[in-house]
Amino acid sequence: MLRSIMAGRGRLVPCVCLGLFGVLCWVWVSFASFPDDQLHMEALDAVDRGAFQPQSALSEMEFASISSYRGPGNSDRRSNKELPILLWWSGGLFPHFPGDTERIDCATSSCLVTSNRKVQLYKRTASIIFYGTDFRAYEAPLPRLRHQTWALFHEESPMNNYILSHGPGIRLFNYTATFRRESDYPLTLQWLPSLDYLLEPVVVSLEEKNRLRREGLAPVLYMQSHCDVPSDRNRYVQELMKYIQVDSYGKCLNNKPLPEHLEDTATATGEEAGFMNFVARYKFHLALENGLCPDYMTEKLWRPLHQGCVPVYRGSSVVADWMPNDHSTIIINNFPSPKALGEFLKRLDENDDEYAKYLDFKNPSHITNTRLLEALEAREWGVNDMSKPNYLNGYECYVCDQENARLAAERAYRKAPKKNQPPQPKMANNSHMGCPLPSPGYGQVQDLPADDGWLQIWPQDYWQSLDQAEGLESLIRHNESDPSLLWKHIQNIAVSRARGKH
Repeated sequence: MLRSIMAGRGRLVPCVCLGLFGVLCWVWVSFASFPDDQLHMEALDAVDRGAFQPQSALSEMEFASISSYRGPGNSDRRSNKELPILLWWSGGLFPHFPGDTERIDCATSSCLVTSNRKVQLYKRTASIIFYGTDFRAYEAPLPRLRHQTWALFHEESPMNNYILSHGPGIRLFNYTATFRRESDYPLTLQWLPSLDYLLEPVVVSLEEKNRLRREGLAPVLYMQSHCDVPSDRNRYVQELMKYIQVDSYGKCLNNKPLPEHLEDTATATGEEAGFMNFVARYKFHLALENGLCPDYMTEKLWRPLHQGCVPVYRGSSVVADWMPNDHSTIIINNFPSPKALGEFLKRLDENDDEYAKYLDFKNPSHITNTRLLEALEAREWGVNDMSKPNYLNGYECYVCDQENARLAAERAYRKAPKKNQPPQPKMANNSHMGCPLPSPGYGQVQDLPADDGWLQIWPQDYWQSLDQAEGLESLIRHNESDPSLLWKHIQNIAVSRARGKH
């Protein structure tokens, strides 16, 4: 989603991230050991010595022309030279939108935000924010500095970076914003603008859909142009097509051409009126995500609900937790086979009363899911809502307030260690991402031929990502400063594992 928001902003700089696994607690203990105005320089190696420059090294030139506003509850009166710095490692992600300023005044505190990597080594740079899709283990900035935390922002598909789905990968981060509800700053409903979006009237009436059916329109729509994906959705759809008529547009399993004026929207994530009216004619939309992970739900799910069509869904294994009610979406995993699903869809296609029940949620009184209603009400960020911050700015402020609280706790502990507790270590875990090993869209993996294209790509990518995550962990343990040594460490781990020592 963010890629489309940031379109036209220029090439995104590859984002890399490095964190700590076995020695993370040591990092947090070392946080508490830093005095306010100086560090124990004798304990640092030459690289660390260069990192902790005087605060005056952050010149006024780098943070010039900063306009500021004061957030509610924010009594932070420090000058810019006194504020902690948040560094976006992906340079193309800041400023996020025109008018964004480098000083941010959040709910309880203030920070400076930049994508200028010159500040990476500054003492005041308290946290580095990484964009998950751009995370590259072999480009990691080493070594990790002791006084900084790491924050992850990843709202895109799990297929973009499986390193984050392994324990050694996700535990590199202190803060997370992902599609998982368990993350620190959840983005689960990022593709659902509002409750009103769901309540919009049905675009094409059932009577009109039935008329189009009589003229030969299929009951089921499939539209994909990204074919080689870890969810292996084409394999399932191909089998389903044996049991029910499906109009398939785009590049995947294509059996029908798009009208010429819609050819540019074959992979549409926007909502151009002509495209929306075209797809709204279908009773059922095959809504299969490109990657399978709890809480990963995109426009493929929400758009048909918005239009008054019925999504036939596979993606998040817990999608039912977020649906308007328990009878608005057909979940593929509830059927033992494509044949059983096809037969069920045929029955619904022929029974107007039963089909119409799937659209009852268009009546507000029939939206019974309190989790959905409460989450939409409680989230502080908005989608196409100028009265609320976007989730990029919102997450920045979350990290800013967390870091100011951590730094204040460190100061209080150093000042009176018998009276105050040190800040508690904070580390992400598998529930913040933790996507499963890709499996075939239909059938068993052991039944696939050895030369199957999906088999040769996605299971291997998943396990190679684990190798890279463990390699990063090893680089950190050995205090390496050259990320190109990653492959050597991965090889050493493999040898050690073969010998039964890992």
